[in-house]
Amino acid sequence: MTDSRPLRIAITPGEPAGIGQDLLLLIAQENRDFELVAIVDPVQLRKRSKALGLEVKIIEYSKKIAPKSGKAKTLIVENIPSAVGVKPGHPNPLNGDYLLNSLKRAAEGCLKNEFSALVTGPVEKSIINQSGNVFSGHTEFLAEICNVPQPVMLLCSNKMRVALLTTHLALREVPSNITKKRIKSVVKILNSGLEELFGIDKPRISVLGLNPHAGEKGELGSEEIRIIKPAIQNLSKEGLNVFGPIVADSAFTEKSLEKCDAVLAMYHDQGLPVLKHSSFGEAVNITLGLPFIRTSVDHGTALDISGKGDANPNSLKMAIKIACDLAGPK
Repeated sequence: MTDSRPLRIAITPGEPAGIGQDLLLLIAQENRDFELVAIVDPVQLRKRSKALGLEVKIIEYSKKIAPKSGKAKTLIVENIPSAVGVKPGHPNPLNGDYLLNSLKRAAEGCLKNEFSALVTGPVEKSIINQSGNVFSGHTEFLAEICNVPQPVMLLCSNKMRVALLTTHLALREVPSNITKKRIKSVVKILNSGLEELFGIDKPRISVLGLNPHAGEKGELGSEEIRIIKPAIQNLSKEGLNVFGPIVADSAFTEKSLEKCDAVLAMYHDQGLPVLKHSSFGEAVNITLGLPFIRTSVDHGTALDISGKGDANPNSLKMAIKIACDLAGPK
C-alpha cells in the first residue's frame, strides 16, 4: 500500500543576500500539491517579503504534523536564525555558519526520512570560506555529511544531461585528479542514476577527452591514451554502454547528443557552459550518489538583482518539480 500523503520537500534558499529568498517567496505565491519546508530565518524572510510586496503567511514547521499540500501565499518555515541582518546584494561572512547550519539541518532531515528530498538555492562559496569554513560547494559538503566518497554532479535540461568527473577544482588541479579509478567510479554512479532515477535501460554514456582533439593521438596530451581510454575499455568489458574519449568541441552537436543519454565531462567548464548556453534558467542540478534526492537551480546568487523584484523562478520551479518526480512513487 503506497503512502498517499503529499511529499515533504526541504528547501534551503542559499545566500540570504542573493535572490534565493526572492525565488522562495515567488514559489510561495502558488498552490502546491506537496509540502515545502523552508530552512531559513523567518525574520529575514519577512523583511524580504515586505520589500518585494509579496504577501506570505509564515507557518512554524512541526515534524509531528503530517505533510499537507501547500496553499498559495503560505510557507512552512523551520527557524534557523541568521547571525546578522541581511542587506540584499551585500553578503556578509558572519552568516557563513547560518548557511551551513541550514544545509546540515536539511540533509540530516533527509537522512532520517523526515524530508523526501532537498532542493537548494545558490550560495557564494567565497563568502562561506571567508567565514572561516572550508566550503567548495553543495555537492562536496553534502557528500561529507552523508559519508559518501564519490558524489556525482549531473545537470539536466530538456536538451541534454551533463555529468562531471571533477567538480569545483582549479583548472591546474584537474589533470592529476583524472584517474582510472575515478572514471570507473563516476561512470558506475552515473549509470545507476540514469537507470534508477530516469528509468533508462542500459544508458549510453559519452565520455569526453581532456585535451584539445582528445589529445590528437598523444600529440596534445597523453591522458586519453594512458587513463581515459583504458578505463572506458574496462567499463565496456563489465557490460556498461560507455564510449569515448570523444573530442569535446564536437560532442554537443545535435547528432552527437542523439547517440547518448548523458555526457561525462572531465571538468566543470568543459561541459556546463554548453548546457547553460542552451538551457539557462531551465536546467536542474542533481547530485547522484547521495542516499537522498538533492536538486538545485542552474544559476548563481544574482546579487545585482536581489531584492529588486526581477528574479525569475523558472529554474527553482523545475528543481522542485524534478525533486518531486524523483522522490515520488515509482
